[in-house]
Amino acid sequence: MLDTHSFAHDCGECPIRHRAVCSRCEATELNRLEEIKYYRSFQAGQTVIWSGDRMDFVASVVKGIATLSQTMEDGRRQMVGLLLPSDFLGRPGRANAAYDVTATTDLVMCCFRKKPFEEMMLNTPRIGQRLLEMTLDELDSAREWMLLLGRKTAREKIASLLAIIARRDASLMQRRPSGRISFELPLTREEMADYLGLTLETVSRQMSALRKDGIIALDGKRNVTIQDFDNLMEVAGDDSDGGMLS
Repeated sequence: MLDTHSFAHDCGECPIRHRAVCSRCEATELNRLEEIKYYRSFQAGQTVIWSGDRMDFVASVVKGIATLSQTMEDGRRQMVGLLLPSDFLGRPGRANAAYDVTATTDLVMCCFRKKPFEEMMLNTPRIGQRLLEMTLDELDSAREWMLLLGRKTAREKIASLLAIIARRDASLMQRRPSGRISFELPLTREEMADYLGLTLETVSRQMSALRKDGIIALDGKRNVTIQDFDNLMEVAGDDSDGGMLS
């Protein structure tokens, strides 16, 4: 189990503070959040919560990546989403988890007891407003993902996923994604295939093709360098702001 003490921060010093659900809170509101928060850590591959289980907390991802997945009646599993740093897990007002949540990498979450958090939402408009913004952003992302899965080629799908991860990595460091960007890929080739609706062979072949074409450089299986972000966005069929090319 990871040591959560090394990730324990005062809310004002939190590394995801500018993007998290508490980003608009003032000092007195942050103090109230301090009283109801606690940290939980999970090792890569560990289940955070199963679909249908009672969920007595909500949380922000501080470090690491988790996947959201759903299992169908015949046993098939489909990955339906990613939780990246600053993303919010849980839904106030809903008692049970909607999806299986699994730590893809070592994971640290800042958790809030659900009942006190729901009470804070009623008395702290800034939290409710920020959560609404995040929910609408998530809805936009889901609609873009429908387009990606339904209309894009395998090459465009993989480039789009790399761009999503690169943009979030840059956002956490409060800079605009541009030029050369390096990051650690949080998903295995198998997980990428599952998430993108591709075969493992197709993912491996397209990653190799992107490397051969000079779009990315690979150091092992996880370390990725995007040689030029704008070039990657062109390959993905998007413009540099993340919108679709006409």
